[in-house]
Amino acid sequence: MTRILHILDHSLPLHSGYAFRTRAIMTAQQRAGLDVRGVTSIRHQASLPGGAVVDAVEVHDGLTFHRTMETVSGPPGLREWRDIAALARATQATCAIWKPDILHAHSPALNGLAALRVGRKLGLPVLYEIRAFWEDAAVGNGTGTQGSPKYWLTRQMENRAVAGADAVAVICDGLRADLIARGFAADKIIVSPNGVDMEMFGTPVPPDAARAEALGLTGKTVIGFIGSFYPYEGLDDLIAAMPMLLERNPDIRFLLVGGGPAEDALRAQAAESTAAHAIRFAGRVPHHEVEQYYSLIDILAYPRKAMRLTETVTPLKPLEAMAQGRLVAASDVGGHRELITDGVTGTLFAADDPAAIAKALADLAGARDIWDARREAARMFVAEERNWARNVERYQPVYQHMLDHQAIRRVFNAA
Repeated sequence: MTRILHILDHSLPLHSGYAFRTRAIMTAQQRAGLDVRGVTSIRHQASLPGGAVVDAVEVHDGLTFHRTMETVSGPPGLREWRDIAALARATQATCAIWKPDILHAHSPALNGLAALRVGRKLGLPVLYEIRAFWEDAAVGNGTGTQGSPKYWLTRQMENRAVAGADAVAVICDGLRADLIARGFAADKIIVSPNGVDMEMFGTPVPPDAARAEALGLTGKTVIGFIGSFYPYEGLDDLIAAMPMLLERNPDIRFLLVGGGPAEDALRAQAAESTAAHAIRFAGRVPHHEVEQYYSLIDILAYPRKAMRLTETVTPLKPLEAMAQGRLVAASDVGGHRELITDGVTGTLFAADDPAAIAKALADLAGARDIWDARREAARMFVAEERNWARNVERYQPVYQHMLDHQAIRRVFNAA
């Protein structure tokens, strides 16, 4: 049985899009007959709630994770190199007791560089997977600036990890095209798109009548957003669109589920809006309750702003919404265009334009005769094209190619 060691930023029990993609990959690979484990960086324990205890080896949802137990410090730059060294030591220690066949490192580049150190030392092939360019993610999150020294350094580290890896996976065509434009060989890069575990999301729960009543949503057409509130998500544009939406349809309500850096600003904007009575903030909810909130929403809206991050990276949430049988409407940035066929599986509208958002959502809300066909087309797209059971098959030929090359190298080295 082939053993794959995933080298990760963080994992379960933390709840994030990153952790859920990891769980989906590893779970699907287990079902496909691979033996998998993960090793997490120092950032895993740094992200846990204060006082949480980390064990050297933990099992969550049937998946085994080894932890980097060290802590590092120092000025920016030096701290990152110490981070790489600590993860490399933890990875090598895991390899000593578990003997993987392949190292599958996931972004950020710090993880890829740690995997390359171990791969070279132990003669193991390395697949490096990029989920987003972290320099662009920092800009989108408001923690970085495009063109800054930190941005440039992060980009150089990414290039170094890509150059050193035996193979590279990215989550969408936008990231692949960007790497090819940087001069990397196209045949080195595969696309492993975001997907949905249909066993988890593929059976929508019935509408939660009591929850709908408590939130004042009974009998209303509900537009919703479930996720993290980052500035690049464009939720401010959707709040700005709400007065125009209510002019077309006074029974529309907007439900926001989640939280994040932009939450305070969004709550203040909503409170000052003439549509304040039609906007609901549910706050952060336990992961096991997310399906209950999907059941309240007719249209999931994703008004992401146009920028490098959103043009090159595909989000996961629209796919989960499709799997849940919800209608999807989103801005026409590149990441959404890879997921949504306008008028077939969803609705696309101009980014950064509240008036366009209002028109698109009002038109969709008023076209109930197309809802069933639209929802079915979207759900079938996810089940057939973005189901994790099929997605993980994309890795297998790459893994086999790397193992074959490793065997050839060993023959030549022994000669």
